[in-house]
Amino acid sequence: MMSEHQIHTDFLRQCILYEEGAGRQELEEGIARVQRDARCVRRAAWLMAILIALIVIGLGYGTVLVDNFPYNAPQFVVNLIFAVGLGALISLLAFAGLGMVYRKKLDQHREECRQRVARLLESRLGKPVATSWRDGPAGD
Repeated sequence: MMSEHQIHTDFLRQCILYEEGAGRQELEEGIARVQRDARCVRRAAWLMAILIALIVIGLGYGTVLVDNFPYNAPQFVVNLIFAVGLGALISLLAFAGLGMVYRKKLDQHREECRQRVARLLESRLGKPVATSWRDGPAGD
């Protein structure tokens, strides 16, 4: 299922296919690259979230069901669990920040697409007629 953001991006990519020029190809490749990178970051963030959930479940199991959990378990195992959990949490935050950077880049590419499509429509159809949306249908 596609989000509204993805639907609009795909529509803009289809619209710029009507433009002839080298800039169109670069823009289309840039959008595809940013989308691919953002998808990879999203998958990595999900992986870190699942890893954090498993660590929390494991620590909860140890705390609730095992007598003297932190003292009975080997210290190396406890330290390893905490280190992996902390690393996953830091990675999740980094991936969230990187995801925001990719979203901003994609928004910039989309804005460039909108400008190209507007120029393309203007060159083929002429200047738009300035009407106000509040006026209602023509002839009133």
